[in-house]
Amino acid sequence: MRILFAGTPEFAAVALQHIIQAGHTICGVLTQPDRPAGRGMKLQASAVKTLALQHHIAVEQPRSLRLEGKYPEDASVAQKFLQVTQADAMVVAAYGLILPQWVLDMPRLGCLNIHASLLPRWRGAAPIHRAIEAGDKNTGVVIMQMDAGLDTGDMLLTQQIEIAPQDTTASLHDKLADLGGALIVQTLADAQANKLVRTPQPADGITYAHKIEKHEAALDWRLNAKQLAQRVRAFNPFPVATFHANAEVIKVWSAYAVADADADANTEPTKNVGGTVLSADDSGIRVACSVGVLCITELQKAGGKRLPVAEFLRGFDIPAGLVCEGATP
Repeated sequence: MRILFAGTPEFAAVALQHIIQAGHTICGVLTQPDRPAGRGMKLQASAVKTLALQHHIAVEQPRSLRLEGKYPEDASVAQKFLQVTQADAMVVAAYGLILPQWVLDMPRLGCLNIHASLLPRWRGAAPIHRAIEAGDKNTGVVIMQMDAGLDTGDMLLTQQIEIAPQDTTASLHDKLADLGGALIVQTLADAQANKLVRTPQPADGITYAHKIEKHEAALDWRLNAKQLAQRVRAFNPFPVATFHANAEVIKVWSAYAVADADADANTEPTKNVGGTVLSADDSGIRVACSVGVLCITELQKAGGKRLPVAEFLRGFDIPAGLVCEGATP
């Protein structure tokens, strides 16, 4: 099949690689414009653009696809680019731009989206983060026939996976990226065989995965230990949970809620002010929350490296009784 592909980050690049390996003709790629990144803030190509160029695939990077929007000249160039490709279908994965109706209508089989949640739960921009933050036990990938709504189209193929207790957004992202690549290849095979079955999304259970903002990184000690542990996992690798200690911002890469067996840590309101360090040793920094105790096991100070707690404490004193505050990076 002749496939147009629209995507930007590594999640999308994994899907593009699967489609290439399946033998389909990628007749063009849309991706976000190069962005400044790194300490030098040099322009960097997206993961999808890098992969496309390696395979000598034509790439366009419009700032908008709206012919009457802010960048109509970009949209006009993209329209001509898409018309020439004569694609059977467009595959979309974490692209980052809204597709207007003229794009949705152009490919013969329409636009197929790879979405990293069990729709209609977690429609929107950050489904992986929000699933972990909410403490969901399961998630998955849905291949969706796109329409004009926000992740509202009919479902074509769905597969569920378990969210492991230790999963972070980083680890779950990789699992779902591979699953999404496999499912889109299966969906394209079903399309070739005229076997696609469209299933409307349920009307119940709709939630929205709003974009992750940097200010959310600050640990709020008014929450219970379980909620904070979920946030630490959800915000790894971005924006990374933080708190203030000794006037410095400390990033928290790994933490867990102390088990109930340890003095009913998650069932009784704490007798200490939220954010109070109860103890700190090579096994972890234990901090009182509104309910329960959060044990921090991997940290990073400004300008430093990620370190296991034993190494971190050799160079940074966090004594018992210290009251930590939330911190925004």
